[in-house]
Amino acid sequence: MPNIREIRDRIESIKQILKITNAMYLISSSKLKKARKSLESNEPYFYKLQETIESVLEHTPHTEQQYFNRRSDIPQEKRKKGYIIITGDKGLCGSYNHNILKYTEQKLDEAADLDNCYLFVMGQVGRMYFQRRIKSGKHAYVDGEFLYTTQNPTLYRAAEIADIVLDKFRKGELDEVWVLYTDMVTSSQQETRTVQLLPFERRHFGKDKDGTIKKLPKASFVPSPEKVMEYLIPQYAKGIIYGAMVEAFCCEQQSRMTAMDAATNSAKDMIKDLSLLYNRARQAAITQEITEVCGGAVGVEE
Repeated sequence: MPNIREIRDRIESIKQILKITNAMYLISSSKLKKARKSLESNEPYFYKLQETIESVLEHTPHTEQQYFNRRSDIPQEKRKKGYIIITGDKGLCGSYNHNILKYTEQKLDEAADLDNCYLFVMGQVGRMYFQRRIKSGKHAYVDGEFLYTTQNPTLYRAAEIADIVLDKFRKGELDEVWVLYTDMVTSSQQETRTVQLLPFERRHFGKDKDGTIKKLPKASFVPSPEKVMEYLIPQYAKGIIYGAMVEAFCCEQQSRMTAMDAATNSAKDMIKDLSLLYNRARQAAITQEITEVCGGAVGVEE
């Protein structure tokens, strides 16, 4: 059995860790509420933007737009695919990072040719993971200049990312762009998801009940429907990326809250067990001292 000093030092050490885990829980809770509030305040704008794009497509069904070009002439095995992967910058968040990395691995295994796969990784954990995989010769190309954090997502950061992938799509460097992230279904359930960012498909906008595109009388747009769409589509792409960033950030904070709550409870249980062990050791020491005093007194009397 360890001595009283060792047990006391151990209890004090766990109490310090308990303060840290409790503080991390409260910080994650605050960040989660802030991110949710920011997303809710921006959602009406992007919903209205989607309605505007639907209106343009409804009134000008034959409008040509480069972001809707599916490039059907390129065979599947030669299509250049870009993946925006959203992971965490830090650990201590349970299985959050493991789940999204494993999900990405599964998606890449389905790809016809890894040489045509380009990874745009957000988050230090995912970036380091895929860079190690590249060194072992087991993975796709990772853009080394794509250095974006997932902490405190902003519309400005989403706009920069959208500009990068849209520019590569226009130049033909990418034929498809997908966003891989973790979505918060409920406070206790998370789900890894894939969203196709580019090319856009008309079926995603303005459907009738039977799934067909609405066809309304032709309307005039100034300066032209193409110019209007060139402005609206990047804004809408920014909204998709921003929504994925916020959802992933909220999932990370929720996972960290769960992990820190479990760590706090474990620390309390350990302190309880060590306190019991400490009391037993102290009682044993007191009993030993009393025995020694009594033994000494008997010896003196004799």
